[in-house]
Amino acid sequence: MVKQPKNWQRNINVLSAVSACIAIYFEFVGHDLYAFFKPLTTVFITSLLFFTLKSERSKFKFIMIFAFGFCLLGDILLLNQAYFVFGLAAFLMAHILFTAGFIHLKGFRSHWGSFLILFSVGTAILLWLKPDLEDFMLPVLVYVLVITSMAWQGIGLYLRDKGKAYVWIAVAVLLFMFSDTLLAINKFKAPFAYASLLILGTYWLSIALIANATYQIDLKNKERFFFNGSRVYWLVHF
Repeated sequence: MVKQPKNWQRNINVLSAVSACIAIYFEFVGHDLYAFFKPLTTVFITSLLFFTLKSERSKFKFIMIFAFGFCLLGDILLLNQAYFVFGLAAFLMAHILFTAGFIHLKGFRSHWGSFLILFSVGTAILLWLKPDLEDFMLPVLVYVLVITSMAWQGIGLYLRDKGKAYVWIAVAVLLFMFSDTLLAINKFKAPFAYASLLILGTYWLSIALIANATYQIDLKNKERFFFNGSRVYWLVHF
């Protein structure tokens, strides 16, 4: 068994949760420190992926790190509404990378039942928002297609493997869709009470679940690698 400091994961999750609560509070009261704690929370969540074993990092984890990097860029850009389209593009890239990572991990999953449900929901939301989108119609259309595809493949992982990490990913992709739907309603339809709590809370919970799932998957893969390496060593030398 590979020795791994078990408190890293717990401590980073606690730091992330505390930072998220502070960020949401500052956003709610309109304090300038929100601009500091919003990206900081995403940095804390992403940092979990740098606390795995000091050996070759998996390609899956590298893809996830880049995806979180685009999430961080999107967080920063969305602090200024003038850069909304650029923030949208950053998150679009994040979703493309999440999708690529999920497919890399277990292959493309063509489960048409989940496809029908997710794309029906995405289409219904888009049609409902359409009268208010105006010049944002095309960017939002592309975004909906990409995030729905990401959710489809994330759920596909769970349908292939019912392990805990894949349950987290399935929940995470649905939370991400929910968070972005709330964001679109708040921006294009009508602002609503406690929007920041719901939007940011579900967003950070989503990426935290993906980060923790990636951590567990990467740790499990490295334990398998070291176990197999030890077995080969004993077979060769004894």
